[in-house]
Amino acid sequence: MAVLVTKDSKIIVQGITGKEGSFHTEQMIEYGTPIIGGVTPGKGGQEHLGVPVYNTVSEAVTKGGADTSIIFVPPPFAGDAIMEAASAGIKVIICITEGIPVQDMVKVKAYINDFDCRLVGPNCPGVMTPGQAKVGIMPGFIHNPGRIGIVSRSGTLTYEAVDQVTKAGMGQSTCIGIGGDPIPGTTTKEAVELLMNDPDTDGIVMIGEIGGNMEADASRWIKEHGTKPVVGFIAGQTAPKGRTMGHAGAIVGGKDDTAEAKMEIMRECGISVVNSPADIGATMAELMGVAPSKSASEIKKMLEPELVEYANSIGIAAHVDDLKADTLAKVLSKLGLS
Repeated sequence: MAVLVTKDSKIIVQGITGKEGSFHTEQMIEYGTPIIGGVTPGKGGQEHLGVPVYNTVSEAVTKGGADTSIIFVPPPFAGDAIMEAASAGIKVIICITEGIPVQDMVKVKAYINDFDCRLVGPNCPGVMTPGQAKVGIMPGFIHNPGRIGIVSRSGTLTYEAVDQVTKAGMGQSTCIGIGGDPIPGTTTKEAVELLMNDPDTDGIVMIGEIGGNMEADASRWIKEHGTKPVVGFIAGQTAPKGRTMGHAGAIVGGKDDTAEAKMEIMRECGISVVNSPADIGATMAELMGVAPSKSASEIKKMLEPELVEYANSIGIAAHVDDLKADTLAKVLSKLGLS
């Protein structure tokens, strides 16, 4: 079933004719995402990238049946774009824009509370349901349909977790990048709850950062209501207190905001905490009872005599250590071992 976005979503792009909007819309369409139109005031009636452009979100809802919007609008106007989407009846609003003033987001958060909608972001990579819809800026090729849900404040660490889960022989149900701003539309707890209640999700990866109490709130909720294994990681373990690290929301304001404190709370709540993001995939595989994929170095060691002999016979390399990953894959395939 997945959550938030699926192949049945009717998605519009606010800011579709801009540089960023155009580039990422093209990527989303290429992936197969159901983009049904876009919105740029003053350009209604035109066609862009093969889809109609509307003057307003309301028009896109009325004429196109839009129920989901992704926003690529400059920071000074992004808050208004979110509120326009909410008032027009959009159910899922995903805001990619970085740098929206905090005072704008305070107004936006209060305004959209009166509407039946969910905001993801701002300053986020978007939401991805592999094989169905890529609504954001995530690289589609690393995702694979599966049953592991991913929630993250960090875009880059989302991709890292996705790649590891894929390489460990598992795929993703839905990946939710909630963003790193101080006032997010969807909190870590809310995103985890969505995945915990999703029948097509069997395990969850939760990636947090220093600053704020979202991870602690999510962890306590998991302790009380969790029914699926959760792997957790907190970024910023070496960050100095009082200094913003990367995201606007990533700042240690007190002892409970530190990575160490958050990781301790997560452990106390039954979450499998890893100290390095490099261990996310293997830890989840262990929890799910999936034999983790062997690394290239492990395979090389196991098959060194055969690999060296074959590599030499076809002139690839004199030593097994010289074999690159793609060459290794070809050799294993030739040997019938891939």
